[in-house]
Amino acid sequence: MLLVCRFTTTPDLLARARTALELLTAADGCLGGELGRSVDEPSRWVLTVRFSSVDAYRRALSPFPVREHVVPLLSEALADEPATFETLVTAEAGRASTHPSLLAQIPVVE
Repeated sequence: MLLVCRFTTTPDLLARARTALELLTAADGCLGGELGRSVDEPSRWVLTVRFSSVDAYRRALSPFPVREHVVPLLSEALADEPATFETLVTAEAGRASTHPSLLAQIPVVE
């Protein structure tokens, strides 16, 4: 499960995103996360966080500190595109692995 949220620059974005990453990556089932800034448009940012499952993602959003700090930040993300995605292909060291869809009723086009 992949969370992808895009933001425009705010004065406190870096600090808030850092706190969000610390809180989310402390959760069981969180595989890691990053905050990046566009090299083409420096006012645009992206926050990505990887989870082992949809359940792990939902559980990570439950603790009070997350609801207090992370959920408000995520609500400020640009909402012109979806933010949560299932992971279908992963790759490491030159080898790619395909994973089954969690949405069995929607075929994956190869």
